[in-house]
Amino acid sequence: METKSIMIVGVGGQGTLLASRILGNAVISQGYDVKVSEVHGMSQRGGSVVTYVRYGEKVHSPIIDKGGADMILAFELLEAKRALPFLKKDGKIIVNSQEIDPMPVIIGAAVYPENLAEKLSESADTTAVDALSLAKRAGNPKAVNVVLIGVMAKNWDIPYEVWTDTIKKTVPEKFLEVNLKAFELGYNS
Repeated sequence: METKSIMIVGVGGQGTLLASRILGNAVISQGYDVKVSEVHGMSQRGGSVVTYVRYGEKVHSPIIDKGGADMILAFELLEAKRALPFLKKDGKIIVNSQEIDPMPVIIGAAVYPENLAEKLSESADTTAVDALSLAKRAGNPKAVNVVLIGVMAKNWDIPYEVWTDTIKKTVPEKFLEVNLKAFELGYNS
């Protein structure tokens, strides 16, 4: 099997690291070699967070070069735009339609770009999802990450039960019910 590369991007506090663990554990359970690399910016202050997940028969490095990502799983629109140069020509973007103002926008030094979802769709195969609304329906707005994992899982060859079993093994018990509901809502969106 050819190595597959997925970039997970968001801002600090959105759960990109948990999403990468769920994805990595699901793929490992299917017998693949997996490498995960976490790249933190000012993640604890709401800055960019990028995680690389690569899997295949044998993976030698977790790093994804520009033009090398089969998929970008983006928890915020501007982060999806920033990651776009890493997407392969035939790659896919799954993006939360939420806008989170970065510090330059908050202090008035910049303006948040308009119509990012449409612009992304012009550049790549893009699925935009209101993951925040689905996460709130699941019971916690912080479950955006697992909603997006559900959206991604819908079009993968890993069975639904493998994903839910992986979530059960990866997510702490006190958050399990909300995350299973978030996954289901994303999967069925």
